Amino acid sequence: MAGLKIKKGDRVRVLTGKDRGKAGEVMRAIPETGKVIVDGVNVVKKHQRATKATMQGGIIDKDMPIPVANVALICPSCGKATRVGYKFGGDGTKVRVCKKCAGEMP
Repeated sequence: MAGLKIKKGDRVRVLTGKDRGKAGEVMRAIPETGKVIVDGVNVVKKHQRATKATMQGGIIDKDMPIPVANVALICPSCGKATRVGYKFGGDGTKVRVCKKCAGEMP
């Protein structure tokens, strides 16, 4: 799998699935499988046994990974969900750019 254009901490909008239209922050990117975990998206109920690490058992809410193709990065300057491109600065640094407004993304 190639490198992801979405990183931890990015704001993304979900394009497909039961959570379509929701926006959230990427908590974790998993490039080996091409998936990301977004806060508050694709939440499932999981039965958890009480262990030494988690004292209390029961039913917990867990954020599950979704394919990176099902999310779009939200541009901080124009505020829209967009595709990501790259350009090289004068000093040779590679920066991500918005395909809609051509603004740089942090």
